[in-house]
Amino acid sequence: MNNFIFENPTKIYFGKGCVKEYLTCLVKHYGKNVMFAYGNDSIRNQGIYDEMIKSLTKAGKNVVEFSGICENPTYEKVQEGAKLAKENKIDFILAVGGGNVMDCAKAISMAAVYEGDLWNDFFVRHGIMDFDPVPLGAVVTETKTGSEMNGRAVITNKALKVRTGWDYPKCNPRFALIDPAYSCNASRRQMVSDGFDTLSCIMETYFSKPDEDNVSDDIAEALMKNVIQNLRAAIINPKDYTARSNLIWDAAMAENRILKLGKQADFQCHQMEHQIAAYTNCNQGEGLAVLHPVYYRHIYKNGRSKFKKFAVNVWGISDLGKTEEETACEGVKALAGFIKEVGLPATLRDIGADENTDLKRIADSCILSAGSYKQMTHKEILEIFQECY
Repeated sequence: MNNFIFENPTKIYFGKGCVKEYLTCLVKHYGKNVMFAYGNDSIRNQGIYDEMIKSLTKAGKNVVEFSGICENPTYEKVQEGAKLAKENKIDFILAVGGGNVMDCAKAISMAAVYEGDLWNDFFVRHGIMDFDPVPLGAVVTETKTGSEMNGRAVITNKALKVRTGWDYPKCNPRFALIDPAYSCNASRRQMVSDGFDTLSCIMETYFSKPDEDNVSDDIAEALMKNVIQNLRAAIINPKDYTARSNLIWDAAMAENRILKLGKQADFQCHQMEHQIAAYTNCNQGEGLAVLHPVYYRHIYKNGRSKFKKFAVNVWGISDLGKTEEETACEGVKALAGFIKEVGLPATLRDIGADENTDLKRIADSCILSAGSYKQMTHKEILEIFQECY
């Protein structure tokens, strides 16, 4: 194992009824003015909105609503939220939703107190946070990125056509309430794309050095198998609480920093998807599903031993009588087969790209990951995009 320092200050409350049981007493520890940040009217239709307002009112809070946080939240939306927070002297932010809402809320928590150029100082580069952002908490309603247990805020700058973010521990939610029953209301499409997003985050860490036996990789293999098993179960029965509860905790485990201990981490595929999304506004899980098999076909020969382990330990593929490369290749094929099985898109055209999409410009804008088994070039990323088109 490589050296590491581990920190995760978020306290998790998990299980049926946890929001009703704990939210009111948790927010009492913070100031009077609370920003209630959420996406759209779906939380109203599910009764979650009324539950939040009731808990916040019971705690004696002055509630300022900030809604309309959409997929791939924008820097413009962050600035709008920061302006509202400043005007109302917000003491605490409660983010209710999935990763998009939580990411936007984290960026707002920074922008509401930082006087400099937030984008250049903390998104273009990994800045040093010598100030305290507005504290926030999270109520999770979707199985997705595990944003409730990290300080990462991925934001799209529409003017610059850039989507990026860094993990700042000071932006970790102080607490996160995870009631798996809330996630049962998500559409099949959302559930499947969220589940693949979780799988992708795990793979991006797993397929990186070191490759010697290590705890992080062993945990990653168990989590990948769990995501695959429970996503299949949830597709058969969307109200399967056991499957939903496993999937939502898989997401938290994927991005609570535990898997990354001692690992370089790749995330080249995420960098490529981020830029595709900056130009097409595609769903993140769907974009990753299009890119991953093709990307892995480009790099698996440079990490054959790990891709072989992936095939054998995650997909249950026998390596008897096969070369290491043959087994590794079968693992990538199994991943592509699973993507097709669960109904995720297979081409960039399926997620919004067309003949007017400038793939070269998008490829040239991608950040190159130092953690990949094979060092990418912008030329090869363009080749991957063209193969995915």
